[in-house]
Amino acid sequence: MKSLLALSALAAAAFGATSAFAQDTKVNIGISGWTGFAPLTLAKEAGIYAKNGLDVSIKKIPQKDRHLAIASGDIQCAATTVETWIVWNANGVATTQLFKMDQGMGSDGLVAKPGIEKVEDLKGKTVAASAPGTSPHFFLSWALKKAGMKLSDIKLVTLEPAPAANAFVAGNSGLDGAVTYEPYLSLVRNKPESGKLIVDSLSLPVVFDSFGCTPKFIKENPKAVKALVDSYFQALDMIAADKTKAFTLMGADVKQTAEQFEASQAKIKWADRAANEKFFNGEIQAFNKDAAALLLEIGVIKAAPSNLDSLYDTSFLK
Repeated sequence: MKSLLALSALAAAAFGATSAFAQDTKVNIGISGWTGFAPLTLAKEAGIYAKNGLDVSIKKIPQKDRHLAIASGDIQCAATTVETWIVWNANGVATTQLFKMDQGMGSDGLVAKPGIEKVEDLKGKTVAASAPGTSPHFFLSWALKKAGMKLSDIKLVTLEPAPAANAFVAGNSGLDGAVTYEPYLSLVRNKPESGKLIVDSLSLPVVFDSFGCTPKFIKENPKAVKALVDSYFQALDMIAADKTKAFTLMGADVKQTAEQFEASQAKIKWADRAANEKFFNGEIQAFNKDAAALLLEIGVIKAAPSNLDSLYDTSFLK
């Protein structure tokens, strides 16, 4: 009898554990190796998502393809630059931002080979950047516009941030310039003879990253969405409380030591709740207006979303 009771108890415990696991909401998140997205990786590796009832899979997907993964249902949420949500929604991929993640403070930039001192010097030169609709392409377009130039004034080569940085420092690719970001920008910083940064996201503050999901996922899983938002801020708390452990976990994901990761994140400012409140109370509205105008001008979108304010939902920040 005792044996039967013991077996029953074990079975009940196993069922309870299975039930608890089954209750975890599954969510696939698309990101890149960009240093600013690392708190999402930390939340997974440190068990923060699991503690909050989430079964999260993080998929590395190039920014140019991330909307395709959303449209296919392969992922439900993603991290990307703020202007990208304009592009996705304008092109029929419905997505809603939930919180600001970070801001580049010199962690993104346009590098150029020796002898090229300013953006204007790139006229007629060969420059590498990601495809239209990505942050590097947008950053380059904005930098050129500020210098009184257009994309047609340069020879544009399509390369993702990592291969762009590698090709640039190799010195035999024929590139005069390239747009990249951390941790790949450090390749150039660590090899100054290959070239230098001529404009970055500190001098040209147009790089903001945010996290969002599809309206369908948000509507069907409000508790999970709240947990995703809270998990991000809990990851920031962990970074503040134990930098060594946090940097070790985040660095491992991009094959960096804790020390290397600390250096690559030095020019990034992660957005806490106060920064989020400020961003969504005036800053994003002004940025979206200018960003939409530029995206139209360079032909990335044919028409801006009718209501740019509908591209974010701050209710889960409360």
